Amino acid sequence: MADDFDLLETDKSSTQGKVDVNWGKAVDQMKSKLAQEDDPEVRQRILNATLDDVVGMAEKDRGNLLDAIKDLTDYQDEVGIVFEKFSTLNPAEQKVIDQAAKDLERAKMELEDAENVADTWWQNLWGRKARIRKKEEELVAAQKTRDGADLKAKQMFQTRIESADVQTLLNELSYKSQAAVDRLKNREVEIKEVEDKLQVAIVEASKNHTKALEKKKETEAKLEQQYALLKQARQALEEISDKQSPAYSEAIGKVTTLEQEVEELEGLKNAYTTLAASKDSFVQKHNLTIKVLTSLRSNLQTHRAKLKSDTDERLKYYDGYVVALKARTDQEFAAILEHLGVKTDEHIGATLASMHSASAKARQEMMDNIPVHEKVMQGVYSSYAESLQEIRKKDGEIQKNFADRYGIDMKEIFEEYYATDANAPSGKNDDPTPPKPKASEPDDLLS
Repeated sequence: MADDFDLLETDKSSTQGKVDVNWGKAVDQMKSKLAQEDDPEVRQRILNATLDDVVGMAEKDRGNLLDAIKDLTDYQDEVGIVFEKFSTLNPAEQKVIDQAAKDLERAKMELEDAENVADTWWQNLWGRKARIRKKEEELVAAQKTRDGADLKAKQMFQTRIESADVQTLLNELSYKSQAAVDRLKNREVEIKEVEDKLQVAIVEASKNHTKALEKKKETEAKLEQQYALLKQARQALEEISDKQSPAYSEAIGKVTTLEQEVEELEGLKNAYTTLAASKDSFVQKHNLTIKVLTSLRSNLQTHRAKLKSDTDERLKYYDGYVVALKARTDQEFAAILEHLGVKTDEHIGATLASMHSASAKARQEMMDNIPVHEKVMQGVYSSYAESLQEIRKKDGEIQKNFADRYGIDMKEIFEEYYATDANAPSGKNDDPTPPKPKASEPDDLLS
């Protein structure tokens, strides 16, 4: 059965399932890790952590992420990585690049259309050459804009991530990891192509090395023959005693010709020897290069496989981290609401208690004021009774004075006056006269 789990594949269309986390095991591992923590400060910080501490730790995480992404973005320029293919751009940033590329393409087409206009005196009369110059200038400007579009988008990107939250930075880091996976894959393909070319070069170099050795051997054989002929010619030359004879001149010519041939053959021998050594050297160099490239490709493959696998897992890991941060925020929000609710309960309770206390005190004050009020009213009633007593005393004197002076008993008149309404109309016979009160009847207010 074929194993369909290949970490070296870069198919992004594969779906990802949810991870079944064994929380019990995870907690045990965490405890074990905590127990093995070398840094006592880190361990103590974890043990004594509060929600407020988490805020500072999360902000430190954000700062570290921001610095790392800035460094990665700058590193892209150093190694020649195209910015737009290695960073997540928002619509505004992407539009800068897309618009510049679109304008450049349009400028190229317009220049081509201008150049395609027939080069006739009539068209030139109507500004053909001027239009071409204008379109060339527009193309230069469009190319300059396109060349600066990446830098402008990068500046916008850097400004945006300055204030980005942790989730945005983690997404950027994940995107760069995924882009790196594709880049490593392309680099592996490039290395493999070079390896294949070097393999062909090794074969060719080996063939040329063999041919050079064969040619060298052939040249050495010819050289041996020429050496023998040259030796014979020199002996023949020495045997001629008449140095002025034609035979001597002919012998010298023959020796000279053989020496030239020997020189040429020695040159060929040295050339074939050098060529054979060079080809042998390049066979060794190519072999070494292939070994190095194969090792690098293998390492790239390992890094890519791990990076791809780890990136897939980190996406889930980062999701958990972001959700945890949000949960921390929600928890803090809930704590604020709880605190506010408790304080509100306290305030309302204090207000209600104050209402009850104030009401009870008011009731007590009311009860305490009743005797005072009665005492005041008693004084009022006493004054009223005293006033009535003086009035009646005065009335008695008036009655006695009238009786003495006029022989009229005024007592009945005054008693009748007090028994009737002083404001009621008089002189009508049909008004009933109220009965006279008995003299001995006491006044209710005075009892």
